[in-house]
Amino acid sequence: MADKKWLKIVAPLLILCVVAGIWVFKNNQDKTPSETQEGVEIQPLDMTEVDLEAWKAYGLPIMVDFGGEACGPCQSMRPDLEKVHRDMQGKVTIRYVDVWANPAGAGDIPIQVVPTQVFFNADGTPFEPSEELLQNMGFTLYSFRDTGELAYTVHQGVLSEEDMLTIFREMGVEA
Repeated sequence: MADKKWLKIVAPLLILCVVAGIWVFKNNQDKTPSETQEGVEIQPLDMTEVDLEAWKAYGLPIMVDFGGEACGPCQSMRPDLEKVHRDMQGKVTIRYVDVWANPAGAGDIPIQVVPTQVFFNADGTPFEPSEELLQNMGFTLYSFRDTGELAYTVHQGVLSEEDMLTIFREMGVEA
């Protein structure tokens, strides 16, 4: 009789622990352990696809670099990209998509060559560079055919660390 009473108490507690454990596991399995840098969560650089909606949630200007593992210019730019990504945590969202490994990773963004960088304001709208920056950096602006509204601001080729910081300053970021 005492065994049944004990079982009636322990069994629900065990079930509750198992359910709680499953809930914790399921809610944390897709999250990578977050590191912090001066109290700012370090966001990942490498992605398999563009997720502008998720990136807009950070409320920061966005740069997406499209490249390929076997692309020499992409690899020469990689150290600067990683440094700026690390140094600008909490100020800019920087992502890299290897479009050779993930051919559909660019979605609708017009990628003709790699490396190519695309810039968005914090609200997800395309960044509109000044005339000076437009000419100095060689941006290409893509517009929607039906409305003429700016769709994408694209830079093709390698950007140095200083180039990226110049663009971010014009986007209103203190570098």
